[in-house]
Order: sequence, then C-alpha cells, then structure tokens
Amino acid sequence: MELEPRTAAPAHATGAVDFVPLAAIVDDATFRLREPGDVAALAASIGRLGHLVPVELRPLPGAAGGAPRFQVVAGFRRLAALRLLARERVLARVHTALDDDDAWAIALAQALLGEPLQAEELERLRVRLGEAGVAPWAEELVDEALVRAPVAPEARESFLAYLARAREGGGVVAAPAGEAEGDEGQGGTATADEPGEPGAPEEVTVDELAEDLAQRLFEVNQDLALAFDAWADLPEEGRRMIVEQARYIAELYPHLGGGRR
Repeated sequence: MELEPRTAAPAHATGAVDFVPLAAIVDDATFRLREPGDVAALAASIGRLGHLVPVELRPLPGAAGGAPRFQVVAGFRRLAALRLLARERVLARVHTALDDDDAWAIALAQALLGEPLQAEELERLRVRLGEAGVAPWAEELVDEALVRAPVAPEARESFLAYLARAREGGGVVAAPAGEAEGDEGQGGTATADEPGEPGAPEEVTVDELAEDLAQRLFEVNQDLALAFDAWADLPEEGRRMIVEQARYIAELYPHLGGGRR
C-alpha cells in the first residue's frame, strides 16, 4: 500500500511538553504494543540521568469533566519505570487534539521504523491491526520490520546447544539418509548398529561436519552474490527470507570462535 503524502501538518506537531501527574494518566492499553517487561535497567538509567524522552499523551476520549485525564499513546515502559521509582509526575508531550490515525502513527513509529518488535510480536500486531481495522498503511511497515526483527532466541540457543553437543561428543548425527538431496531411492546409509537399514541416521565426525558446512556456506555465498546482482528483481517475500537468514548467521557470528576471523 502506497503512503499518501500529507498536505497539512499533523495535529501532533503542536503537542506541548509539560510535566503531568502520574495520577492523571489512566490505565489504558489501547496503544500498548508489548508488555512493559523488566524495566529495572530503564529505571536505573532514568534515576541516574533523569527522564529525557517525554511520553506521548492525549486527553482520554470521552472523559467526563473535572480533573484532566490522559491516555498513553507511546512510552509505556518509561511510565512503568517511573512508577518503579515512585515518581509523582512524568515528562510528557501532551497532544490536545489528536485523532486515532495520528495517534497510531506515533504509537507505531518506534516499533516499525526504529527498533522493531520481535517477530512473534510483529505477527500478533499484524493480526491485531487487521481485526481492529486501524492503520491499514502499517501493513507494509510490518513486513519491513519483520526483516529487521531479531532472530528468535530459542532458535539461536537451540543451534548453540547443538554445536556444544557436537564438541563434547566428538560427532553428530546427520539427517536420516534418503531425506538429503540426491538420496532418494538409495535405500539409506548403513550404520554399525543396523547395517543397511533404510532411513537410519548417518553419524559423521565434527571434522566432516566442519568441512561439509564450510563447502555449503561457500556455495551459499556464491548464490548470494548472484542474488545481489538481481536483488531488485527478486520477489519481496524472497528478499525478506534471504535477509532473515543472513541476519541469523550474523547474530551467530560472535558465538562462533569468539567472533574471530
């Protein structure tokens, strides 16, 4: 979906920065994209340096008269950290006139254009926005953020544990014969325990694994060089998957040999 350029300044351009009592901010999760989680480190930073980045607030829609009540648009973690510090007020940019679309633009800007959410969080966000029928322009940004999303921790830890088992045991078990490329109809690879049994796993040494893996990575790098030359012609989903796998390897690099070349 193409984004239409604005012809006028957004309403939030006139938001004024002020201190707002925490008691005046309602507990509303409309624009919260993730759970605050552990904010101890953020609280420590605010305690040392002060509250530098204001949270984004707007008057609570439909609020009755009386004392001002504000709805959080962005900055839920900062608010949680301030509450942890038992502060009484928060530095906030108060948007006196902010419609839902502009409010969602503020809420989504950091998550989709700055540091992205985790892949699972992005997928949940896609479903949530679709079901609510809000911010349709964000769908393309979700796809782009998925490319930059960090590798799932469980996938990285699983691979590191696999490498550790290989180092400790002196050998690893390869995929069952017959599933690898070129093995169809060959009847499997014999092992010492079950000679000639179809589908039995083939045990290889760590030296054989390293040599085979290095060769396959060399071939992948050659393919990546070809893909780079034709990058603009590749389908968007294909580019996303390639970048995702390349980032996975990049994040593993510090763990492989201590990141030494």
